[in-house]
Amino acid sequence: MEMVEEDVVIIGAGIAGLATAVALRRLGIKALVLEKSDGLRATGAALTLFPNAWLALDALGVSHKLTSVYAPAKSFIIRVFVTNLGTGATQELSYAGKSGIGSGPRSVHRQSLLEALADELPDDTIQFSSKIAAIDSQTLNGSSAAIINLGDSTIIKAKVLIGCDGVHSMVAQWLGLSESINSGRSSVRGLAVFPHGHGLNQDIRQFVGVGFRAGFIPLNDRDVYWFLNRYSPPKGETIVKDPELLQREVLEKYDNVLPPLYLDVIQHCDLSTLTRAPLMFRRPWDILSGNLSKGNVTVAGDAMHPMTPDLGQGGCSALEDAVVLGRHIGNSLIKNKGHIVISGDNDIGQALERYVKERKWRVTWLVTGSYLSGWVQNAGSNWLMKFLRDVIYYKFLFGWTANVACYDCGKLPSVSLGESDSSNPGKID
Repeated sequence: MEMVEEDVVIIGAGIAGLATAVALRRLGIKALVLEKSDGLRATGAALTLFPNAWLALDALGVSHKLTSVYAPAKSFIIRVFVTNLGTGATQELSYAGKSGIGSGPRSVHRQSLLEALADELPDDTIQFSSKIAAIDSQTLNGSSAAIINLGDSTIIKAKVLIGCDGVHSMVAQWLGLSESINSGRSSVRGLAVFPHGHGLNQDIRQFVGVGFRAGFIPLNDRDVYWFLNRYSPPKGETIVKDPELLQREVLEKYDNVLPPLYLDVIQHCDLSTLTRAPLMFRRPWDILSGNLSKGNVTVAGDAMHPMTPDLGQGGCSALEDAVVLGRHIGNSLIKNKGHIVISGDNDIGQALERYVKERKWRVTWLVTGSYLSGWVQNAGSNWLMKFLRDVIYYKFLFGWTANVACYDCGKLPSVSLGESDSSNPGKID
């Protein structure tokens, strides 16, 4: 049985995990990232990065890698055309953000974002095929450490543990957080590829019907991200997950419902990107009242605040988490002259508590807003729900909910050698 000691361990090499590792690296702290898969996972195919995400990427020093590849929406305004399939009426909505706040919204391949973050890290940072068997803690002489047991019998003793391990987080479970719950809806998502070009503009197209919402977003001249959010099948009904069968099911079920333009996008789907998953979230009150940190252990991203995708803020808020967490750890580093202290005044536990305090209310609102946005857009058949969706939400509330993306999470502190009594800033004592 092998015992390994590490200063900082991050579980999960998704957006939150990699961004947190980059934030810590900017402070001179090297983290070990444990990822259960054998490579970077890009489940979801693509995502839209709103101004708050670009501000976070600016703080991490990574945004230029993506802005040079993905063009912003025309005039930095995203237009959304929503067609009511029952009436045929189409509403034009727009999202422009606020002047001077971040870059304009851009939709990017999830894999490109992960690679941009991973490229900022030393080659030995990410340890793939690392399956977590158990998590425990150990206290000795007033100092605590997290004990991570891997499936291959390796034991890692970490002075700081950050769980970025997704919706079903083992770290969140260890902290005592409640399990994420099913929203009652599921999402089919994929990436359509048109080798000779799709001929679409950059506008987002959405189609709403009774109990479902479908849409697509062009990423570039060839690739189109598409989704279909709908109520989950009744219990006992067979759930198709095989990509080829899933594609066929969607095409057959919605052949006479969705327009040919949308069906053509599905027909061009790269089946390796096609996924189906329930839309999960954590109850807002569980975030407010739960233990989001304990001593030198905390969580970020979906491990802290899983949310439905209806505000497009899951990945964006994970990037915010990384910057805020990095800032509080960096401030602790400065106060302790270049060292992260795990006991006493201004120790790492207090830094993590300050991080949780800053993030708690922000992410609670995002989880709540996302759930309500999805609930009203997947309207039922009665007139009241249609009125709430087509009149109240799209005409009056859409712009207000979009303002959650105009948020600046701040910068990382500058930790220089002059502030440390050591030649190695980021040393953990």
